[in-house]
Amino acid sequence: MNTNADNFVSNKRIWTSRVLAGLPVAFLTLDAVIKLARLAPAVTGTVQLGYQPGVVFGIGLVELICVLAYAIPRTAVVGAVLLTGYLGGAVATHVRVGDPLATHILTPFYVAAMIWGALLLRGRLRGLFAAPPARQAA
Repeated sequence: MNTNADNFVSNKRIWTSRVLAGLPVAFLTLDAVIKLARLAPAVTGTVQLGYQPGVVFGIGLVELICVLAYAIPRTAVVGAVLLTGYLGGAVATHVRVGDPLATHILTPFYVAAMIWGALLLRGRLRGLFAAPPARQAA
């Protein structure tokens, strides 16, 4: 039986989760907009990572769709899964080209940790970690 106490999330946790979610949303939205606009730094960086210049727009579009899915509360968990996959591709790309561990390879991991941490603080993952209800003997 769920009670109001079970579903209660404190104000401090809510605001902490909003800030924790807002940072990656702002960063990834800016990154997506730069790619969609095909600005020189985005195109140059993509080419240096071994991709063709023509894929920049598509990568930016996929990134923006994932961020929008995460920013909408009803689809936030799906958005987090999609962004985790997107960021995993970034990690794989940086490993493939031999970029430094602390500055390039682990940065997407930190962003993903903020994304999932915000959902955890907000109580959106409670059903994933909760034990199943005890069965009563008949």
